[in-house]
Amino acid sequence: MDRRTFFERGLIGAAGIGLFGLGSCGLGGASAKSGTKFEITKTDAQWKRQLSADQYYVLRKEGTERAFSSPLDKEKRAGTFICAGCQLPLFSSKTKYDSGTGWPSFYAPLPKAVGTSTDRLLGYARVEVHCRRCGGHLGHVFDDGPKPTGKRYCMNGDAMLFRVSKA
Repeated sequence: MDRRTFFERGLIGAAGIGLFGLGSCGLGGASAKSGTKFEITKTDAQWKRQLSADQYYVLRKEGTERAFSSPLDKEKRAGTFICAGCQLPLFSSKTKYDSGTGWPSFYAPLPKAVGTSTDRLLGYARVEVHCRRCGGHLGHVFDDGPKPTGKRYCMNGDAMLFRVSKA
């Protein structure tokens, strides 16, 4: 590979990370919840056996999927978004909206579904959102959402499953 190709690929790669890897929902990393006890605890090996590689990366390593990569971003049916790690109901489809960020977004979680902690990975404080039962990383919450809450729960689709409501 010559220097020009390396340079061009490097810029494209860096732009891709900026647009699709870090994004406005964040990059994985350590959070303040590390010492918290959760109802459901498993060894790392047990989580790896249970989850897909992408689910494991997001839920257990606090990673972030690429923007616009999750089918759940476009999910419009009535139902419930549940934790991919422990199946706890997290968000109702009634609170989902299109934030334009490329990640499933909600203006409110279900009662007693999520916990939060402070994430300082990018050099400033952000509010990380995790499943209150298994501690799985879901995404981040921001104060730029719609009424009635003004919140944008920017979630990773890999952290959730969708359960269609029965009519």
